[in-house]
Amino acid sequence: MKISIIVPFYNEEQSVRELHERLLGVMQSSQYVFEIIFVDDGSKDGTFTQIKKCSPVIALRLRHNYGQTQALAAGIREAQGDLIITLDGDLENDPADIPALLAKLEEGYDVVSGWRKDRWHDSFFTRRLPSALANRCISVVTGVSLHDHGCTLKAYRRRALEHMTFSGDMHRMIAAYAAREGARLAEIPVHFTPRKHGKSHYGLSRTFKVLLDIFAFHFFYRYARRPIHFFGGAGFASLFVGCILFFSMLYLKYHWGTSFIKTPLPVLIALFVIIGFQFILMGLLAEIITRTARPETDIVQETLTL
Repeated sequence: MKISIIVPFYNEEQSVRELHERLLGVMQSSQYVFEIIFVDDGSKDGTFTQIKKCSPVIALRLRHNYGQTQALAAGIREAQGDLIITLDGDLENDPADIPALLAKLEEGYDVVSGWRKDRWHDSFFTRRLPSALANRCISVVTGVSLHDHGCTLKAYRRRALEHMTFSGDMHRMIAAYAAREGARLAEIPVHFTPRKHGKSHYGLSRTFKVLLDIFAFHFFYRYARRPIHFFGGAGFASLFVGCILFFSMLYLKYHWGTSFIKTPLPVLIALFVIIGFQFILMGLLAEIITRTARPETDIVQETLTL
């Protein structure tokens, strides 16, 4: 089998050469035919210059910084391997873990995800606990249980990624997307090394991005083919609130003698009714777009003639 190793970089010029040497050391001692694909995600430093000094390597340079998801997608489109390995370019992932990932794939799994088990043991409240809560939240919403959804070090069979559309910041949950499409998923502990060069590209804003990614995952897997259920449900909920306020207004008028204009209820009723109808119409519009513009994918997994 041929292995494709995909590494996205963004302003990691000090890490490129060392990572390349470590990857070669691991893969040349294995029985696999391999290719290394380095993707420069629009770096502003000398990252691509360092990539061009590496050999053998397939070098991709994106026009500007599209983000890690699109960088990985570009590498996957270029890859020729039967098995695909992804890892970060900041040296936090250890290439020595790749044989263990491949060995787990050979047990029949389609995706093997790394678990940085010993990460941030000295920063429990500021890093480890928030990370554990975020991963638990992702596992509950997606229905795919992993300790470390955010670990880029993963191994895939090509068929697990072939029909996947990469968008937004879904790189954190590629394994979850694959598992929801029927891929067999496993997780193994991997090593973690704190960043040696540069600074992390993630800050507090990452927390909010993760929450949005979770919502997007839930929406697209539950409502992508039936958006009218989502928007229509929200519309009817808004109309229901409008009805409750309407009857409350009547009750105040005829039982307590409260004039309509002395309360904000007429304005609120109009607001909720208008919003409700807008949601329903948005659902119909989304349904039209879904049924006319989105081609149906093959949902048959296997056909047998017995």
